[in-house]
Amino acid sequence: MVYTQKSPWTLIIGVVMVAYAYAVQSGLMEPVIKYLNTGRYAGEMQILGYAFGAVAILVGLWQLLATPKEGHTDYYLSTVAGVMFIMLVAFIVKWGLDPQMAKWGRAAQPALGFNFASVLNLNYVVMGILAGIIVVNVFKVPGWAENGVRLSRLGLKTGVIMLGALYSFAELAQLGRLSVVLIGVFVLGSVGLVLWWGTRRNLPNSMTGVLSSGVGVCGVSAAVAAAPVVQAKSLEIAYTIGTILLFGVLCMFLFPIVGKQLGMGYIQFGAWAGTGILNSAQVAGAALAFQPGGIETLKVAEIFNITRVLFLPIIVVWLAIWYVRREEAAARHVEKVDVMSVIVGKFPVFVLGFILMFLLSSTGIFAPARHYQGAFFDNSDKVMVRKDRAGKEINHYLKGPEIEALKKDLEKVKREDQRAALQRLIEGKKIMSENDDATVRGVINAKIMSKESSAALNRAHRAVRHTAPKIAKFRDLIAWFFTFGLVGLGMQITMASIRQAGGQPLVVGSIVGVIKAVGSLIVVMLLVSETI
Repeated sequence: MVYTQKSPWTLIIGVVMVAYAYAVQSGLMEPVIKYLNTGRYAGEMQILGYAFGAVAILVGLWQLLATPKEGHTDYYLSTVAGVMFIMLVAFIVKWGLDPQMAKWGRAAQPALGFNFASVLNLNYVVMGILAGIIVVNVFKVPGWAENGVRLSRLGLKTGVIMLGALYSFAELAQLGRLSVVLIGVFVLGSVGLVLWWGTRRNLPNSMTGVLSSGVGVCGVSAAVAAAPVVQAKSLEIAYTIGTILLFGVLCMFLFPIVGKQLGMGYIQFGAWAGTGILNSAQVAGAALAFQPGGIETLKVAEIFNITRVLFLPIIVVWLAIWYVRREEAAARHVEKVDVMSVIVGKFPVFVLGFILMFLLSSTGIFAPARHYQGAFFDNSDKVMVRKDRAGKEINHYLKGPEIEALKKDLEKVKREDQRAALQRLIEGKKIMSENDDATVRGVINAKIMSKESSAALNRAHRAVRHTAPKIAKFRDLIAWFFTFGLVGLGMQITMASIRQAGGQPLVVGSIVGVIKAVGSLIVVMLLVSETI
């Protein structure tokens, strides 16, 4: 079969991308950039515009001029058009619609009494997913782009693998312990609840088994992995996927709004999303929607998500035993299934890639060994006072007014270790050690200081935390992999697939999903600290 379709659109998209990059470089877009306040994106507008545009032009010319022949080359080149289609939508949303929506939200605030863009969390991640949903359900994905759109899941999994480079042993150990406890309780509890309730509602054992895996573990991937051991029919798998998509899409949009209204921090929200949202891709979507300008929330959420995946072999074995006993009790014939081959064959390979990247990161190949959330501690004089590219001196030591504000608020701090760290900060005009930095972050998170003092502490913290160049590039690259994946994910959420959710599976799955989401929210708010 020949996959490549002769279409001018790949070439047209490439020309548009290159032309836009040139317009930014030459200053033609300066009025628009100034109006939208997107100057910080000017560099990536040029780099990504030229890079993707050049590839699209070359492949577009090949598609128009060459005669494609059946084979791997034809298949892989046929995906380029869809990739460029997704990236074009992502560029429009991130560089145009996102800043414009923020401006509209601020402009409407006096009349509405609130910033609707902020309250509804209408950032580029959410709008990118919505744009994808609108494209596929209103306009349909063009035939020439379909193969590339299917690659979006690969983008998400590649992003997860690369995230492994951004963890330190300390935070991974602490987050890992926390995630095992939370995930253990809610995964096993959700699976058990679906099995119990499904039997009470007289659902077929195969339907109940595949639904429990999808709702309890990690969504579609878990449902597909469990299907062979419970001998689920195609229609039952479709019901489960429909339920997961419908419930998960709602969670992907509602979780960030609720998290913002409750004042949740990055760690708390990441723990909640990673525990309470059913599908892995939707976990990433919610985490990035909550913090579109960084990936700290995403890092926490993905640790919980990966922990869920690691529970998959346990769940598969449990379901195999449960299903055989239920069928034997009903005196029905049960086909023998090799459970171990199912586990090995269906276990997500991207988890192994994540672990490999983490191990490589731990050797110091990407950044100094002791780094926290992609940054390492250094308070030496050479980094506290340095010169920018123009030769202008930049002094990161605290200034007189900041010192006075801290002295005035010192009495608000009751803990002895925090008072001692702040006293050393006041005397040295900088954070004096890595332990002091952790203590100062605790003071910041406690929100007991005045606005001026909190600003001073944040500036002092940023002055001693430095992002390694390789890590900075990783963070930008990871964000774009997830952006690509989530826009493409939106293009695969069709109303037809959501309508596949059958009546009883939808009721059981949704109610257990709500119990899981609300229960994990309560536990996270009560027990999860915002400092790791």
